[in-house]
Amino acid sequence: MSEQITVGVGAGAQYLGVDRVVDLGPLHPSAHGAYRLRLTVTPDLVITAATPLVGHLHRGAEKLFEVRDYRQVLTLANRHDWLSAFCNELAVALAVERMTGMDVPARAQWLRVLLCELNRLMAHMVFLTPLCPAAAAYREGVQALMEEASGGRIHFMFNRIGGLREDVPAGWTGRVADFLSTVEDLEVDLSALEGLGVLPLADALQYGVTGPIGRASGVDLDLRRDDPLPAYRSLAVTPVVRTEGDAAARVRCLLDEVRLSLRLARSCLDALPAGPVNLRLPKAIKAPEGSVYTRVEAPLGTSGVHLSSRGEKTPWRLKLRTPSFNNVQALSALLPGTSVDDLPAVLSSFAVIVGDIDK
Repeated sequence: MSEQITVGVGAGAQYLGVDRVVDLGPLHPSAHGAYRLRLTVTPDLVITAATPLVGHLHRGAEKLFEVRDYRQVLTLANRHDWLSAFCNELAVALAVERMTGMDVPARAQWLRVLLCELNRLMAHMVFLTPLCPAAAAYREGVQALMEEASGGRIHFMFNRIGGLREDVPAGWTGRVADFLSTVEDLEVDLSALEGLGVLPLADALQYGVTGPIGRASGVDLDLRRDDPLPAYRSLAVTPVVRTEGDAAARVRCLLDEVRLSLRLARSCLDALPAGPVNLRLPKAIKAPEGSVYTRVEAPLGTSGVHLSSRGEKTPWRLKLRTPSFNNVQALSALLPGTSVDDLPAVLSSFAVIVGDIDK
């Protein structure tokens, strides 16, 4: 006879207002939000069905966007995935720039790509730290460089419509190059994750899973190659795609992306041109009437923005397509057949940000 239990993931899970909550504890530093998993298990505690229960951290970002001008929207746009702040800002900035036909300076284009790759390194190091403590020092190094460039430690607010807020400090690119030269391959023992939590390719496609989780299941999609920003077109982006779809493959994809981001960041430093980093704009920016969809390859997958405008300085509608919202739904497909004892190990390979789910 099967039984239903509710598993709480993240701090505060014991206060979610249900009778039976098994709190797995925070799996990584980004889990200060909370989501639940409703599990159906057999008497020997093997999962037969799983449903993610989200909405406990509802942030209301999309409604807040509608009463803020585009500069204020950028300030909010980096907060739903607090580990991908720069990429989130960029997706919104690109939407407005495409609607207005802005030609962003070349130096800003290359710095944006460089900062996206540094942001990706920082995010992946956070998820890898529980499995490889050596990643923590590298994460701190990347975060220090991002803070030096932008002035912000978590919420960078460095993108602007038409480029960047300002140029990077003198000597910063040299310090980035020095740091990148110190990053060594991370050694992670993945034997305990082999064969756990398999997500088949068909299910990954059905749920719209993107990013490292999707590529671990064979989803050959990376917007840095398939819908690139101008600077990415000059770089050889070859994402590593695996087919196993298990917990070990998901961690290996994170490790693969660390190596790729290191290479791309070095290439950006070599190609970085001189010149301005922003455009001179009026005090109030108004997007013309119409709509546009832009997307970028954020650390966890496709981060999209559907902007609809009625020609005002505030968006009529700004809809976010966040990677964590789609990705977390796939737990319904990969958890059946997993024992409750193996659940923490499987979830540790499944990188999501709760604010990105409950945007």
